[in-house]
Amino acid sequence: MSTYVDLQGAAGPWAADAGDAGVSVVINPATEERVAAYRNATDEDVDAAVGRASVAAKEWGRTPPVERAELLLKIADAIEAEAEEFARLECENVGKPIAHAREEMAWVYDVIRFSAGAARVSHAPAAGEYANGSTSWLRREPLGVVGLITPWNYPLQMAVWKLAPAVAAGNAVVIKPSEVTPQTTIKLVDIVNRFLPPDVVNLVLGDSAAGKAMVAHPKVRMIAITGDTSTGKAVAASAAATLKRVSLELGGKAPILVFADSPIRETARDLVAFGFGNSGQDCTAACRIIVEESAYEEFVDAYCDEVGKLRVGDPTDVETAMGPLVSERHMERVAGFVERARGYGAVIRTGGERLQRPGWFYAPTVVTDVEQSAEIIQREVFGPVVTIQRGRDEDEMLAMANDVVYGLSASVWTADLGRTMRLTRELDFGTVWVNQQIFTASEMPFGGFRDSGYGKELSGHGLDEYSQFKHVMVKPELAP
Repeated sequence: MSTYVDLQGAAGPWAADAGDAGVSVVINPATEERVAAYRNATDEDVDAAVGRASVAAKEWGRTPPVERAELLLKIADAIEAEAEEFARLECENVGKPIAHAREEMAWVYDVIRFSAGAARVSHAPAAGEYANGSTSWLRREPLGVVGLITPWNYPLQMAVWKLAPAVAAGNAVVIKPSEVTPQTTIKLVDIVNRFLPPDVVNLVLGDSAAGKAMVAHPKVRMIAITGDTSTGKAVAASAAATLKRVSLELGGKAPILVFADSPIRETARDLVAFGFGNSGQDCTAACRIIVEESAYEEFVDAYCDEVGKLRVGDPTDVETAMGPLVSERHMERVAGFVERARGYGAVIRTGGERLQRPGWFYAPTVVTDVEQSAEIIQREVFGPVVTIQRGRDEDEMLAMANDVVYGLSASVWTADLGRTMRLTRELDFGTVWVNQQIFTASEMPFGGFRDSGYGKELSGHGLDEYSQFKHVMVKPELAP
């Protein structure tokens, strides 16, 4: 079920005033044209959605895993059949290049299919007599109602990363996408509800007020959110009042350690793709490069050469490598980081300005000569801005890498196996790649440390996040 009103094409104050407090207006970031408008969910709407989910959760939670899995597989097939329309909507709503949006679709249905299989697999210890002559076994049970709050940078992927395991584990959900990019989530929920029983999946649209109502609701037993660190802290604080479980996938500031024994030009080429993909609006983006001193100048020259080859522009063009930022407000935020860095002496090697064309396009930007303590090193920019620093040796590079509050992801670029083993152990990040970046696998968990949050997505661990485990201990005979 959905709790929203589509105002597209309707007359009313929203048509003249996009700032109406009761309405969210969806805008194409490449053209600045309005796509749609939706009435924001009220506290009463959220309460109604949670109420419906609470009723549905009782029956859905008793459905055998094999039946849940069969329905999820049908959903994955239906999404795959409409992959091109999903990609088009993601391109229009987020500004993601159409070629990239199409590539992401395979990850979407793979996560659903994996979750279907994981629902049928138990990692519990075998039933047995572990103590006191009693027989023990472990029950995996759903939590009940789960609230899902998803971000604007990967709206479809993040919705599926949360919705698929939550439903596979037997929960009913209420999902709220970002008010900026709701289009693919709306279509996703429409497809899901063709197959699942009524009210197992409920959609609410709106701004942060709707999210706050979900977090505070006493019948919501878990909140899973992808967002920035400040939002995650606020969610955790609010959720504490009802002691609900929280899964936080928050910000990142990925260190990229490039050593002189790596093929410098090829490494630079790959890191440009990983730094500016999705316009840098990725919490795992290769945005903070630390290069071994002996290779620093060669790397910077090669990297800037590769940046100059990036095709920036119309996201509907299959040749485009980088599209716009998601909103004018976000573009101004990104530009502010660069201007402040320029003000304290950083060197802007390329970019550093808005592109003069319709849409919220910011030039791919490379910044060097920055101190470790600088804001642009320590805080997440979340845009097409990459810093390059130099490090004397492995020890200094490692210290620089760990010297941020975030702990989401990192990568090491080297041909030295011993160095690989040392650094993958010492880097304090939830995912560490070697000679690659950003890729994930449904079978492996994803999640951060420190200010990047807690909880895991993907893999069997992701399914466990949406489950509770009950120990049953039976003594077959009463004492005489």
